[in-house]
Amino acid sequence: MTVPCLPILSLLETRVLGVLCEKQHTVPDTYPLSLNALVAGCNQKTSRHPLIEVSEADVLSAIDSLKGPALIVESSGGRVTRYAHNMERGLRLPSQSIALLTALMLRGPQTLGELRINSERLHRFADISTVEGFLQELAARPEGAMVVELPRQPGARETRWAHLLSGTPVIEDTPAAASLVGAASAGEIAALKANVARLEAEVDALKGVVGKLCAELGVSD
Repeated sequence: MTVPCLPILSLLETRVLGVLCEKQHTVPDTYPLSLNALVAGCNQKTSRHPLIEVSEADVLSAIDSLKGPALIVESSGGRVTRYAHNMERGLRLPSQSIALLTALMLRGPQTLGELRINSERLHRFADISTVEGFLQELAARPEGAMVVELPRQPGARETRWAHLLSGTPVIEDTPAAASLVGAASAGEIAALKANVARLEAEVDALKGVVGKLCAELGVSD
């Protein structure tokens, strides 16, 4: 049995699939997902790149498109319609490959080490070489590659991998300095600024103590 040719998916379509795959493992008690839960997962502000803001109508349109290649299954048990992914059966891929594709769909291009960490809740890979092995299989699929190893960025020590479900990824040509700055997250930058402010306050306090001691001893500081 051959796998049917997969159409080029939009960013939202890959986000919908990624959310369904992720929530299947992280919130199994509420899976399959309702439309509200699926929209919330798409608009989630953590563990997502890029960030998006979509409506229920947008997500419903993406769901309709994904029903064509049988990547989404709809169930109407109870009063709320729920949705589940059909990635493993629809693409005839093992759960390990689905875990890696999910991480790439939700977070964008990543190194082997990042993929191993970010897919841990979906599948725990023994080591980085195992991650690379499954990526190589996805890149060499006879039906068409699903991932690609990107050229090494200036200043970067490792290459990154990207999924091809939305076609050839756009590679940003950034200088080394910008690449290094971009490697720090907003939280890391905020933490550094807070540490600098704290140290400056401590230095000012120490200066006050030294000044008071000098005054009491009758010496100039």
